[in-house]
Amino acid sequence: MRYAPFLPKHGTIGFAAPSFGCASSPYREAFESAQKTFRRLGYRLDPGPNCYAAEGIGISNTPQKCAAELMEWYQRKENDCLISCGGGELMCEILEYLDFDVLKKAAPKWYMGYSDNTNFTFLQATLCDTAAIYGPCAPAFGMKPWHSSLKDAMGLLTGRKTSVSGYPLWEKESLKDEEHPLAPYHVTEPRILRVFPDGKTRLPEEPCSDTVAAASDEQRLGETPHAAKASDMELRFSGRLLGGCMDCLVNLTGTRFDRVGDFVKKYREDGILWFLESCDLNVFGIRRAMWQMEQAGWFEGASGFLIGRPLCFGQEMMGLDAYEAVLSIACRHGVPVVMDADLGHLPPMMPLITGSLGQVRVKGGDIRIRMELR
Repeated sequence: MRYAPFLPKHGTIGFAAPSFGCASSPYREAFESAQKTFRRLGYRLDPGPNCYAAEGIGISNTPQKCAAELMEWYQRKENDCLISCGGGELMCEILEYLDFDVLKKAAPKWYMGYSDNTNFTFLQATLCDTAAIYGPCAPAFGMKPWHSSLKDAMGLLTGRKTSVSGYPLWEKESLKDEEHPLAPYHVTEPRILRVFPDGKTRLPEEPCSDTVAAASDEQRLGETPHAAKASDMELRFSGRLLGGCMDCLVNLTGTRFDRVGDFVKKYREDGILWFLESCDLNVFGIRRAMWQMEQAGWFEGASGFLIGRPLCFGQEMMGLDAYEAVLSIACRHGVPVVMDADLGHLPPMMPLITGSLGQVRVKGGDIRIRMELR
C-alpha cells in the first residue's frame, strides 16, 4: 500500500470538485469560510477550476472536465494534498475519463472526501494500491467552531494522528442552511454502539461512558439481559480498511472498475475490515447492496464490519430495519460487526484511512481505531 507524504506546516491544500462544487448557498459561504480558516492556520491554497462550477448534472461540470481537473490537480506539484469540494450524485460518470494507470504511477497524494467521493477513495485503494482518507469535504471546515472530528481529519492529513475514537453525541437534525451556513454540528443524540462479536451474538446496548448521563431512561430500558455487561467486555479485531458509501459501492460492483477480488487476495493475510454507510438507500436498498457485494465475492476474507448510521436511521419497512438489513448478510461470515458507528451522513464521522491496517478496540460503549500505515 502506498502512502503519501503528510501535509507539511505551511504547505498547500488543493481543492477539486469531481462531484458537486460550491456554487450555491450554504456551500459557497462554508467553503469560503473554510479557506479563511486554512489561511489563518498558515496554509496556502490551490483551488481547481470547478470548485465554484455548476455546469454538470449531479456534479460540478461535465464528466470530462471533472476528470481532467482531478487528473491534473492530483499530479500537480503546486499542492501537497487534495480535499474534495463536496459529495453529489454522479461522480461515477467521470471514471471512464480517468487514467488509473497514470494515477498508479504518479507520486501518491492524500485525497480526502466522502459520500460520492467513494468513487475515488475506494478505487485509489483497489486499483492504485494508494491510501486515501474517507473524511469530511472542504465546506465542513467552514463551521465555527470546528467539531473534534474535523480536528481528527486534519490530524490524519498532517500526520499528527494515526488513531481516532468515537464521539459522544451525533446530529439528528442539522441547523445548517442558507441563513446559517457556518452552523456547527447540532449534536443531541447519544451514540450507542450495537456490537455483535461473532456477527450473531448481541452484546447489551450501552451508551458511550461520556453520554450515560445524557441518555434518557427510555433509551436505557428494554435491553436484552446478558450474563456480562458490555462495559466488562473488550472486543479487538483488525484488517485492511476498505469501504465507503454503499450507494456508490454497489454501483461499482461488477463493472470494469471492480478489482476487489485482486485486492482481497493481495491482503488475505490481513483480512478486509469493511466500513460501510449509506445515503439514499432505504432498508431494502441496504439489504440488496449487501447481498450484491457478497455475491460478487467482496466479503471473502472479511475480518469485520464497521457500519455507520444510515441516513434512513430508525426506518422500518415490512418488518425490516437497518440492523437486520446488514446482519442478514454479515452474520454469514462469523466476524465482528459494529453498528451505529460514527461513519457517514449523520455526523460527526470518524475519518478513516482507506487501505491502512485498522486495529479496532471496542469497550464500554466506545470505539477506537488505530491505523497502521504499512
